[in-house]
Amino acid sequence: MKPSAFIAPALAGLAAMLLLTGCGKGKDARAEGQENAQRGDAPMAITVTSTAFKAGGVIPKKHTGEGDDVSPALAWSGVPKNAKEQVLICDDPDAPRADPWVHWVLYTLPPETAELPEGVSADETLSIPKGAVQGFNDFKKVGYNGPMPPRGHGTHHYHFKLYALDAALKLPPKQTKKDVLAAMKGHILAEGELIGSYERK
Repeated sequence: MKPSAFIAPALAGLAAMLLLTGCGKGKDARAEGQENAQRGDAPMAITVTSTAFKAGGVIPKKHTGEGDDVSPALAWSGVPKNAKEQVLICDDPDAPRADPWVHWVLYTLPPETAELPEGVSADETLSIPKGAVQGFNDFKKVGYNGPMPPRGHGTHHYHFKLYALDAALKLPPKQTKKDVLAAMKGHILAEGELIGSYERK
């Protein structure tokens, strides 16, 4: 018998084994991807809107340090049903320093809350929405303080970020953004943001 008679079946067997092995890896990869999706590794998106300005639009002077400095009305949708708490943070990454300038830190928002009225008070603990508390911003004040970029520094962008959490943080008032983010780590179910702009000329 010719040597090729032995080689051909051996090669065919090897090819079949490699094909099966490859298919097995592909199946494992698909299963892993489905498992990741079920675990919710990528936070779902929350849609945040305001009657004061459109996404990417200019924040009215009323809501800035040059005006009445009252918080804009906000509303959102897409919060998972199993959320236990919500957190709102507003900051300005265009500030002339390494870290974004923090304008608002609001947390222990009840999971059913879907909006905030204009002009949220500067109280540490809020009655509307009931149970929510506020932390320190970078003006060293509790509550909201609006855009006030350096004059002539160009357009700054303000990120109103809403987070839905799978656990109640039970944090006391007067926490900083850093404190809240540390407590939130590993608990974010979904998030979304609304960005507005402002420039002092």
